[in-house]
Amino acid sequence: MDSEHATIVRTVDHKPGALEIIAHINREEVAATPLNKYENKQKKMLQLKFFKEIATHLENPTHLHATGTGQVQEQFLRYLAETPQFNKTIMEESTASRMSDERLMEYFEEKFKLKAASHL
Repeated sequence: MDSEHATIVRTVDHKPGALEIIAHINREEVAATPLNKYENKQKKMLQLKFFKEIATHLENPTHLHATGTGQVQEQFLRYLAETPQFNKTIMEESTASRMSDERLMEYFEEKFKLKAASHL
């Protein structure tokens, strides 16, 4: 994820270790205004809307990993931590360059393999 786009990947229930992309979400653009104060308020409102839209695709996750550029994934995880539905979800984050869908799937497959190997 970055501040304008998120790709949501989840594990496939009936196929252990298999992943699928379930959504691409784009944040609405901030309308230009002559007053900076309104533009900042609109940015915060649109970010909150963006986070809420992403969260609608997360059905009772036990584990969540957010990756992307900048600090938006940290802000998103903080938003989720303040939401009762996600208070028992284990959350992690990492910083990475923006990736194609294929590379993102490879990234998570590698990450899950390493995590599974460390639990053996």
